Amino acid sequence: MASEQQQLPEDTSKESQKSAATANRITTRTQDIPKAYQKPKTKPPPEPPIPTVAVFYAFLLGNTLAAAFAPIQDCDEVFNYWEPTHYLNHGSGLQTWEYSPEYTIRSWLYIVIHAIIGKFGSLFSSRTTAEFYFIRLALGATCAACETRLFSAICKTFNPRVGIIFGIVLATSPGMFHASVAYLPSSFSMYTTMLGMAAFMDWRGGLKTGVGMMWFGIGAILGWPFSGALIVPLLAEDFTLSLMTGDISEIVYRYLDGIVRSLLVLALQVAVDAFFYHKATVVPWNIVSYNVFSGSSRGPDIFGTESWDFYIRNLCLNFNIWFILALSVGPILGLQFLLHNRSTTRQSPIRSMVFAVPFYLWLAVFSAQAHKEERFMYPAYPFLALSSAIAFHTTLTNVGSSDPARLMGKIPAKLKLYVVGLSVILALDISVARTIGIVTAYRAPLQIYAPLHEDRFVHTEANVCFGKDWYRFPSSYFLPNGMRTKFIKSAFDGLLPGQFTEAKTGFGFFPGTWLIPPGMNDQNLEDPGKHVDIDHCSFLVDSHFPDLLPSTLEPSYIQDTDTWEELQCSAFLDSSQTVFIGRVLWIPDLEVIPTRYRRKWGRHCLLRRRNTEEPEILLTMPSRTAKSFAHALECCKQSLVDYPRTILYSILLLSCSIWLVTTIVSRFKKPQSRRANSPDPEKPTTRPRTTFKAPEREPGVWAPVDFNRPAAPPYPDWDVHETKPLPYRPFKHGPYHITMGLRTMQWDEWIELDNHYLRFHGDKKRRIEERGEKCCKTALEAYDGAIELLEELCSYLPQRYPSLFQSTPTGIHNLLTNETFDIAARPLAEDPMQMAARLIQDDLAIMFEKPDGQYYLLAGAILLAGFWRLSDKFGMPLSEIHTSGDVPGFKTKLKKGMMNFFRRIQPGQPVLRNNYFIQVDDNLAWSHSIGSEDPVEGEQGIMQAEGWGSAEKNKAIEHHYFRSERQSLRRLPRSGGVVFTIRTYFEPITKVVEEPGVPGRLASAVRSWGNDVARYKGRERYGEVLLEYLDGKHREQVEKGLVGEDGEDGKYPF
Repeated sequence: MASEQQQLPEDTSKESQKSAATANRITTRTQDIPKAYQKPKTKPPPEPPIPTVAVFYAFLLGNTLAAAFAPIQDCDEVFNYWEPTHYLNHGSGLQTWEYSPEYTIRSWLYIVIHAIIGKFGSLFSSRTTAEFYFIRLALGATCAACETRLFSAICKTFNPRVGIIFGIVLATSPGMFHASVAYLPSSFSMYTTMLGMAAFMDWRGGLKTGVGMMWFGIGAILGWPFSGALIVPLLAEDFTLSLMTGDISEIVYRYLDGIVRSLLVLALQVAVDAFFYHKATVVPWNIVSYNVFSGSSRGPDIFGTESWDFYIRNLCLNFNIWFILALSVGPILGLQFLLHNRSTTRQSPIRSMVFAVPFYLWLAVFSAQAHKEERFMYPAYPFLALSSAIAFHTTLTNVGSSDPARLMGKIPAKLKLYVVGLSVILALDISVARTIGIVTAYRAPLQIYAPLHEDRFVHTEANVCFGKDWYRFPSSYFLPNGMRTKFIKSAFDGLLPGQFTEAKTGFGFFPGTWLIPPGMNDQNLEDPGKHVDIDHCSFLVDSHFPDLLPSTLEPSYIQDTDTWEELQCSAFLDSSQTVFIGRVLWIPDLEVIPTRYRRKWGRHCLLRRRNTEEPEILLTMPSRTAKSFAHALECCKQSLVDYPRTILYSILLLSCSIWLVTTIVSRFKKPQSRRANSPDPEKPTTRPRTTFKAPEREPGVWAPVDFNRPAAPPYPDWDVHETKPLPYRPFKHGPYHITMGLRTMQWDEWIELDNHYLRFHGDKKRRIEERGEKCCKTALEAYDGAIELLEELCSYLPQRYPSLFQSTPTGIHNLLTNETFDIAARPLAEDPMQMAARLIQDDLAIMFEKPDGQYYLLAGAILLAGFWRLSDKFGMPLSEIHTSGDVPGFKTKLKKGMMNFFRRIQPGQPVLRNNYFIQVDDNLAWSHSIGSEDPVEGEQGIMQAEGWGSAEKNKAIEHHYFRSERQSLRRLPRSGGVVFTIRTYFEPITKVVEEPGVPGRLASAVRSWGNDVARYKGRERYGEVLLEYLDGKHREQVEKGLVGEDGEDGKYPF
């Protein structure tokens, strides 16, 4: 950035050759401009009252403190920017859906710039933490340079006093303390906004429209596209002046100049992104498209919404009196113009308002948006600071008047000085107290990882796991290179980051940027594949707050001292127990402070699993060399500390090199769970909330959607006699978690057929003949949806299984059974759900929403369910279906999420889930061991209920069967019904356990069931026999060396 700033005079002189004449014409033809817009006739612009270099050092000092101490407030900064940078420089890191080649809504050029800075910083220390802070220092220095440039322009254009006030606001406000060194596109856009403002502000030497457009363009292209809106009032002023002076051709040239400069930057970005993503993509447009045009089931609102006054409250906290002054700049300038008809600066009130309007515009537009984040305000911070400075300067000029004819002139000067001075001192004190309060309250995540860099751990390959504290992870820069970040299941059920692939040989440069990662989606849907079993964690990060009760998904690992030992802990503010004033400001923990106003604390800890052997440290020759080299670098570091000027010149030299290096790199030749929204540290909560956004429509009303399922490619080498069923094993080592367990479905995976097709087809045919409407039924209001499903199957099956199905003009023909189905005839030959069930091995059900917002089972073909009957559930709402079946945890853990999911699922968002049961008989269609499929009337006319209580206990293992279901869910675009396909896989336990790892893993899973789950699945009737058998088979596999003692977790759900 400093390099770009140094090029500014050169760029300006080039443009001035074309615009100097225009500027002269504007000066000589001021009679054509309305008097209210003319600049006051004053002396030539003064030099800044403080040397520019001193101002730079002042800004740099504040930003250096921020780089060293500011906590990371937004997990987006970590997962979307620090982690990709760590991947480029160190080959590993976490990957969000935004960087998936499927979505491409993050630019790699922005990451590359910071990765180059990080590489340079790694020369001074081998520890990745030092690289992290070096990048932060570079960001702070860049921000300081931009602040200094704008400060100088304000002093020369407006008034030196306005410049000084502007500098005080930027240097002392808590908002700038965080924004100045945040590795975020919105911070980058803030930098370029300051440079663009300076270009539009300073007319000396000619109008600099092209330069200003370039800086705003760079901010919008490399940073945040929406920040480009801030330029609109400035362009409007430029255009208005050109109309007044008749210089239309010149403004066209200036606009073209700015557009061409910006397009060159865009071309560079597209080239770099094409190198990483292996395809051409325009990232700024992708960002706008997702956030504005993606519909209600996608876009920013699914990550959380806030009330309209969020930014007002936030800016009051981060800028206090300066925000109030910025809001009042319009009325103050209006009164100044109306009452005194003169300006208090070198610029007219109207031109001053030009630089205040962008902040008003930004605040209004973003306050109207439902999804709000503190960082969205960063690009407008310079306009806020300037507006407050103008308002304060204008107020001081009038308050300081000594004219006895005016009211202010009659007030003693000392009294006015005391009031103004105390107001400023109070504002500064509040700013400092808030800054210190945030640092002391939330810095723990940056402090606890030091033990991992000790000699006993630094060369260890291990997993550092996160549960409920996943969003507090400060980035892989705080872990040694051999350690990896993993996530264990917690109460959060949104999409977590995955891992960049670390493949190298045969994949070219940075394969993680162009290989499509598994389990990613742009709807914040949970992917179980992002979780690992806690047994695989050597280290764990956890927080403990005294008044927060543990839960099944979020136990207090810190208190589990038998399993975990504390390596390092730091105090972390317990915002749920701290009063408002203690959350927003620093309050010293003194005896004179009433207890209720003191801040309450929890602990944020790095834990290590007990009984883990210490890694043996062998000081080999390479490691000795590394230690010697590290010692030499430490000596170099110390010498640089002794000569701070050298540090500054090095940073400036680095900045000058960035532009050149990135240009060279671009000549040679990377969207993924939002995560969830970062918790607001001002709110009394200790865990993130999960957010869902329902489509904006009336309950029970569905407008048909223009969606066509992608054509399914033929199943490779599929044969109805040879293709075996997929070996779904959807269980893991304990503990067992009750979740919906959804994952994204690829369209060609919708229906799975295999060499059991004829058996399933025969069983279904027999069941239809025997039970008819008891198994297959469609309500009148659901008939169109059932027809739509039948049409979808008749389209999909010939595409996916052309050797089994053939399309006909009126439907579909089964080449194996020689059956032809006419779906165009009216009336149909049979119930449409029954006809659909004859085609595939799955059972089918369709849920429809009614005006009460509930989803009802109104169409189904449930022929092979094993444990439930369509006739019992038909017409029931979703919630009653689950409660009537005593589904474990439905009311407490599943209901809300399930209802929200059904409400928002869209036609283009199919998902999958798996479950499993143990059955103690061999009947696929109905498990007769739990009772008769048809209720039997017992004594006294009471219907005998079926259930596990009637099952024979501890039958021989030969009677135990593993029953697994693969369910797909999708919404039909025309009718809006939500379709379940339920494919059952049914195998003897004695066969399943022959697979390596399965006996131990299944035994662990069955043992981990809670009492409600065990009762629901009938463990009491077969557990003793089953577990004894599984344990024996597991021991056999261990003895044969097929698995280790702990077994293995396969790739879920296989």
